[in-house]
Amino acid sequence: MSKLRIGVLGAGGIATDRHIPAFKHVKEVELTAVSDVNIDRAKEVAEKFSIPHVCVDLDEMLGKIDALLICTPNKFHAPAAIQALNAGVHVLCEKPMALNTKECEDMVAAAEQSGKVLLIAYHWRFLKESRAAKRLIDNGEIGKPLVIRIKSMRRRKVPGWGVFTNRDLQGGGALIDYGCHLLDLAMWLTGSPKPYEVTGTTFNDLSMQKDMVNEWGTINPATFEVEDHATAFIRLENGAVVMLETSWAANIPEDEETISISGTKGGIDVFPLRLNKAEHGVLMNSDVTWIPEEKPFAILQAEHFVSCCFGESTPLSSPKESMYVSNIIESVYESAKIGNSVKIR
Repeated sequence: MSKLRIGVLGAGGIATDRHIPAFKHVKEVELTAVSDVNIDRAKEVAEKFSIPHVCVDLDEMLGKIDALLICTPNKFHAPAAIQALNAGVHVLCEKPMALNTKECEDMVAAAEQSGKVLLIAYHWRFLKESRAAKRLIDNGEIGKPLVIRIKSMRRRKVPGWGVFTNRDLQGGGALIDYGCHLLDLAMWLTGSPKPYEVTGTTFNDLSMQKDMVNEWGTINPATFEVEDHATAFIRLENGAVVMLETSWAANIPEDEETISISGTKGGIDVFPLRLNKAEHGVLMNSDVTWIPEEKPFAILQAEHFVSCCFGESTPLSSPKESMYVSNIIESVYESAKIGNSVKIR
């Protein structure tokens, strides 16, 4: 089998700390090229990871690769993905899929027309707890999902580096950067139903305070353009509802990352994994005490992408599923802006 030649667009921390090391563990991969707006950074990464080609832009890279890893700010996800797909190149794109629904639709169309793989890197699907919860739900343990509760909450962890608080480049803050992960996971666990109505609110009061206490660097209120806290109530076409809360900064006792799903036959909590049921005339909770872990989630994701590119696997996350997550995010922001619910077409 020939190796899959992968190019890396964007040489920041997510590329160097997660994706590139993960792909280094996949024997069917050849990391071929890297490109970044900071050419010196690209050269540094190429030398560190023995990547032979440093390219000035995506145009130069596309002739050398079979697949593209996109690790740019969110604003550039859709243009880069569409260009690569139209050139016959597979794409693994960091989350979120894009800034808005229209960009997502264009990406879906490009993937369908090219016949190439488009996978969005929602890596929480590859966590061992997530995969075990999916098996339990698909086996009918909770019946039909009714209410889905999501909390992805940080007490004081606003990213004080990069462009995370730049609205033009990122499209938003805590929700589009952090809450999207558990939102995607909850949607996948419950069969990826289509959302149709969203009511949302956003806040940035804490990050606009002078000298805010923050664990992840210094925040400048003068340049803070996004939300640090968001809530949403989401109606799904299958009749279920989602209650979502996410934050970079909130006055809570401690960080919390949880998904709780109540169904017709039982309920499930994902972190930690537990089933909640009424059976045999009693109320009972069943804790999962051990889950085998095959490999780290980043390597599992990298291996899965490569397998999909070679036609050996079906993508765990379809482009349309990732688009539903972006539909919700865009609608939360719109609802917060107009002060009313938003219907998703």
